[in-house]
Amino acid sequence: MEIVMSVLASILFATGVYNLLQKQLLRIVIGTALISHGAHLFILTMGKLKRGAPPVLVDRVSDYADPLPQALILTSIVISFGVTSFLLVLSYRAYTINQTDNMEEMRGSNDE
Repeated sequence: MEIVMSVLASILFATGVYNLLQKQLLRIVIGTALISHGAHLFILTMGKLKRGAPPVLVDRVSDYADPLPQALILTSIVISFGVTSFLLVLSYRAYTINQTDNMEEMRGSNDE
């Protein structure tokens, strides 16, 4: 199961990097979101995928799920949602000011 999750995470990373290197702003935002989801799968895979009881300490429970990867992923989901929202608002603002979403056309003449 870990191999399948690792392959899925690598596909998400590769697709995210491909979209991140494009010129359109929306593709850059989508690439950022895909990379964050790939990181979530990677963290979950590194925490070992095993089934067991909930991590509540009671007697005679020896096989329980590790709560640390789940807590890290929940925190990461909230942060990636905030970053995606910020990037969407920033790209919308850039589009309304420049009337384009192409990064090459947004570049000013002073940068060349």
